[in-house]
Amino acid sequence: MLVLNFAVAGAGNCIEVAGAPFVFARTEHGSFVLPARCPHRGGPLNLAKSGSCACRLVCPWHDRDTTVTRFFKAGVPAARRGNSVTAVFPVPETAPYTMGYLPLSEELHCAARSEPVRRREFPWASKIPTPDP
Repeated sequence: MLVLNFAVAGAGNCIEVAGAPFVFARTEHGSFVLPARCPHRGGPLNLAKSGSCACRLVCPWHDRDTTVTRFFKAGVPAARRGNSVTAVFPVPETAPYTMGYLPLSEELHCAARSEPVRRREFPWASKIPTPDP
C-alpha cells in the first residue's frame, strides 16, 4: 500500500499514481479521492458536473453519469486534515507517483472552501470546574 499526502486544492491537488490521476473532491454526499479520468472513455472527471440528482457525477466528454457512491465503495481510503489529504492507494509502496495540478468543476471545487468547525455543546460542561493557572 502506498500512503501519500497531497493538497486539497490549488497547486499539488492532483496525485498521479502508476499513471492514473486522482484529486480530492467534496460533494453534498461527502468527500473522497476521485479518479480524475472517467472509466468509460478517459474523460476529465475532475471537471464533472452534478447529474439529475446531486448523488451523480456526469462526465463532460460524453454525458455518462456515475454515482458518487461508487467512489466511496471502490475508492481510495482518505482522511482530510486542514488543507491536505492523506490517501492510501492499493498499489505497491514502490509504485511511481507525481504531484501536479488539475482544475476542478464548481461542483467538486467546494473542497477548497473551508468548512465550519462544528462543536457540540454539552449542557453539563459549564459545571465542570476549570483549574486555576
